[in-house]
Amino acid sequence: MKVAFFVNDVPAEVDEYATTRLARAAVQGGHQVWYVGVGDVEAGPADGELTARAHAAEFEQGDTLATFMERVKERDAERIATDDLDAVFLRNESIDDLRERSWASPLGVVFGQMLKERGVTVVNDPACLGRATSKLYLEEFPAKIRPRSLVTRDPEAIERFAAEVGHCVVKPLYGSKGRNVFMIEDEDEANLAQMTEAVLEDGYAIAQEFVDGGADGDARIFLLEGKLLECDGKPAAFRRVPTGNDPRANISTGGHPVPLEIGDAERGIIEAMSEKLVADGMFFVGIDVIGSKVVEINAESPGGLQAIERLYDVDVCPTVIDALERRTSAGGVRST
Repeated sequence: MKVAFFVNDVPAEVDEYATTRLARAAVQGGHQVWYVGVGDVEAGPADGELTARAHAAEFEQGDTLATFMERVKERDAERIATDDLDAVFLRNESIDDLRERSWASPLGVVFGQMLKERGVTVVNDPACLGRATSKLYLEEFPAKIRPRSLVTRDPEAIERFAAEVGHCVVKPLYGSKGRNVFMIEDEDEANLAQMTEAVLEDGYAIAQEFVDGGADGDARIFLLEGKLLECDGKPAAFRRVPTGNDPRANISTGGHPVPLEIGDAERGIIEAMSEKLVADGMFFVGIDVIGSKVVEINAESPGGLQAIERLYDVDVCPTVIDALERRTSAGGVRST
């Protein structure tokens, strides 16, 4: 299988990223692997062929993630015909580019759609990924598995929501890594106006009712083709515990992972989400769960696989790559 990992910018990739682990697993599985950055694609002037300046990935005996990634970056870029690829794994984060390089933000989905139409297997399916990157995507799933929420740019509407539901969380509709996530006690919150103003600087806000158990952190659960990702009987799932009084459990904000036992509540959530995720072509996603509610769906470059490896001493990445190879070989269901 010829597979490219589409990232924001190859020189900026970090060896600890989930993408590095997935690329390593693909190389070790005998596949030809390249990294392609958002700014590395070209469309030919004559026939519209898509090409890319790509960095080949090769794994050598004794490699660590750091040395593996270092050689990817040091290797001279080669021009490849992306039309000839078997699969493209979209692992860029459009939210990061939206702030830093607005021109780059939509291009993962755009190039992915073009390649899908040319017969390349693209995951996650770009036809839905643009919608799934928004927290609004969660609203398309059954009400029983998600908290009550409001999406708005009206500060007064957020105040009314807080008055109605009480304890709630307000955050950007498009956001990541715990940026501008605020806990609101009720409509009398002293800093409500300032919090709302900060969130609305990023566009639309989403307010969600507080789910009991949130003070203990949330659970990150990885789903592959609509099912719980597992390896050697170990689930690709963990709980993120916040540090100190910070309500945000994101690893990037100081939260730390602990093992998670998958129970009836989690299995019920997965069952309720599975059919739609498969229908939407969401091949590999991470869901964030508190109690019996999903608070976020991470469809674009979900991370945290390093926590799985460290907590359970298993590598789930070969399982993901094997599933991608089966999907590519199936032909008729290459991107759905």
